[in-house]
Amino acid sequence: MSAPESPSPPVPVFNIANILTMSRLVMVPLFVVFMFLPEPGWRYAAFGVFVLAAVTDRIDGELARRRNLVTDFGKLADPIADKALTGAALVVLSLLGELWWWVTIAILVREWGITALRFAVIRYGVMPASRGGKLKTVLQVVAIAVYLFPLPEPLHLVAHVVMAAALVVTLVTGADYVLQAIRLRRAARRSAEG
Repeated sequence: MSAPESPSPPVPVFNIANILTMSRLVMVPLFVVFMFLPEPGWRYAAFGVFVLAAVTDRIDGELARRRNLVTDFGKLADPIADKALTGAALVVLSLLGELWWWVTIAILVREWGITALRFAVIRYGVMPASRGGKLKTVLQVVAIAVYLFPLPEPLHLVAHVVMAAALVVTLVTGADYVLQAIRLRRAARRSAEG
């Protein structure tokens, strides 16, 4: 008879993946301050901070999965850090008159609305991030990065095109998550009734 397996030790909250997530949150106010400083060099600094923060998002998720460092704190803090970073960038760009407010509002309403929806249906099940949701995040980050980098006037069209693609994917995936939530709720109710 084999000896019973000992339970694996709990994953510490203070681990490299969560430290990277928290560093991303710390970078948000730094990015905002750099964006409002008048000298042109600060714009490059803001761009660098934004790109570094976006890269940490990729790295912390990989580390958490590969080294088995997934924690409840990380599951909660990671999407908050993502939304804080992209949300701050969109609002700042709109405040500076470089991005239409309606684009910022549409994206933010979708982002926070889907987050609220996920919490609302959590008792029926978890809505995992879809491939479309991941594509949406990549397009948003690329679009914002293109806006942040000081481009010559003719190349501003590139920023608008990439942002338009990001907006379309953001809204389409938002509608898909709403449908997922409806299906999840119906399935849970059917199984409760049956």
